[in-house]
Amino acid sequence: MGVTVLQIFPDSSRSGCLETEKLHKRIMHLDAVQCGMFTVDCDTCYTVTQTGNNRKLHIVHNSETPTTTYAILDTGTKQITLSADYLFDLLLPRLDFMYQSKKNLKIESKGAKYEIGDFVVKIGTVTMSGHYKAILVEVEYLPCHTPALCWSLMREFMQSFMGSCVKPTLPSYLQNRLHDIHTPQDTVQQYVEKFNEIREGTTFAGTQTTGSGS
Repeated sequence: MGVTVLQIFPDSSRSGCLETEKLHKRIMHLDAVQCGMFTVDCDTCYTVTQTGNNRKLHIVHNSETPTTTYAILDTGTKQITLSADYLFDLLLPRLDFMYQSKKNLKIESKGAKYEIGDFVVKIGTVTMSGHYKAILVEVEYLPCHTPALCWSLMREFMQSFMGSCVKPTLPSYLQNRLHDIHTPQDTVQQYVEKFNEIREGTTFAGTQTTGSGS
């Protein structure tokens, strides 16, 4: 795989349909070809240790790696990522004495996938417990495996159809991983980061400008 970057696309209408359709039209104007659908989902479990410290366990599935389950333990100061086969899901009920899943917190991003040259673009509608929450776009640049070597190109491409919501600075997750080899775990961790922002409602609506037509 290449380097992936995730971007929450502002939706001032908070309806999803209009802005999602706008993105589909813009990417098609760039001669993109739809190549399927995708889904990324995340269920978050909580526990309280004897010291009173809250910990989170994020269970993530990505349709791009259908035989893999990702478990991300968030201690509050660091994240530990485990990749296992799908049988890991069968073990989760045995951990209910340690981790409890809260109701109405399961979140997923689902939508269409496009290919355009060396890029793959996934335009996802994010829902939580069946309710629309946001628009989340994943962009992957296939020829490169190190963020430092391709961020400028990726930023320019993303701005071509998402406009000014794409900031000139590198996303926070990648800033400390500039020269690391990008892996599927990095993509999953970015999804968890964005899902947390969406759950907290910190980056939901807004405005953006772009040179592309709608």
